[in-house]
Amino acid sequence: MIKEAAKPMSYTSKDRIFYSQNNDVNGTTLICFGGIHGNEPAGVYGLQKVISDIVVNDIKFKGNFYALLGNMNALKTGVRYKDYDLNRLWTTYEIESLRDDNQYEFEEQKEQYELYTTIKDICNSNHGDFVFIDLHTTSSPTVPFITISDSLNNRNLADKFNLPIVLGIEEYLEGPLLSYINEFGHVSLGFEAGQHDDEKSVLYCEAFIWLIMEKLGLVSKDQFTYKSSSRLMNIERGFYEIIYRHSLSYTNQFKMKPGFKNFKPILKHQLLANEGVREVKSPSNGLIFMPLYQKQGEDGFFVVRKLSKFWLVLSLVLRNLKFHQLLRLLPGIHKHPENDYCLIANRRITLFLTTKIFHLFGYRKKVIIDDKIHFIKRDRKVIPFT
Repeated sequence: MIKEAAKPMSYTSKDRIFYSQNNDVNGTTLICFGGIHGNEPAGVYGLQKVISDIVVNDIKFKGNFYALLGNMNALKTGVRYKDYDLNRLWTTYEIESLRDDNQYEFEEQKEQYELYTTIKDICNSNHGDFVFIDLHTTSSPTVPFITISDSLNNRNLADKFNLPIVLGIEEYLEGPLLSYINEFGHVSLGFEAGQHDDEKSVLYCEAFIWLIMEKLGLVSKDQFTYKSSSRLMNIERGFYEIIYRHSLSYTNQFKMKPGFKNFKPILKHQLLANEGVREVKSPSNGLIFMPLYQKQGEDGFFVVRKLSKFWLVLSLVLRNLKFHQLLRLLPGIHKHPENDYCLIANRRITLFLTTKIFHLFGYRKKVIIDDKIHFIKRDRKVIPFT
């Protein structure tokens, strides 16, 4: 159990940025989020340990560093969220609905407004590269791993770690914070440190923060006060993609069978959970990913599979050569008139051009609008945060 979890977390809006060091407006800016979910305090404690070492040892960065709190009200009581999941609200509609008049319908609107304006202020006051890290934990036992939207910039940074890297989660979730940030072309990684109440999750968060700082050039290795960072982060490397998500109904009578751990093999038709009186079985062979062992949540489990090195290299070559433009020449496919990163395809085209082909060219997000399939690309130029 995390010892710090017994301590009350009491914050005010002034604590949204609970540490910052700004040394070069044109340098790299690292922004870390802890506690986007209130029942995941390990990221906050990991940041606090890093900040304590920074202060005690008077460490100065070659760039900028900000540590931000996520859902502060939920952190106070140790629940995932009060009214709505803060990590599912980052859609265009929700952002446009934000107001500064303090008339919020639910707690997470206030949290989102403060977080959004804080991120915007940081981005508008600095002009170099931005890297965003969202620290999380899971309800099931797991080795640490990284989740990313499938852009080459995200891949390049994630691949510097000896950790499992999961692509494609943006295909299945609506409104994650990092997916919204990716819309502006910034590098962003999600780090899942382990199980919620495992003390090692704090250590993994601490280690990952130091290592991300070192890999971005903010600190040098001889500045590390946490000497075992590299050893802790030496897990089996590999890229995985999500092939199935089991979403939950509003009533949420879902109960996962005990004993499942991340990245462990499962078989097609294997019994995984019960939903009321209905048995929930695996739709295919694969690896179990993020099985749900808590009351709050929208995702019962995912199924992932490991990607081959050939596929990864091929997709890298195709994207670097900008071969995605050839897709626009095919009948039944045209560019969105207002979005350079979106292709619109009729359903007939998907009979012979599979989703896997679009994935190769970087079009991961798939949305159906008016009987047309919109494929959205994650590799983007950086634009101002608005």
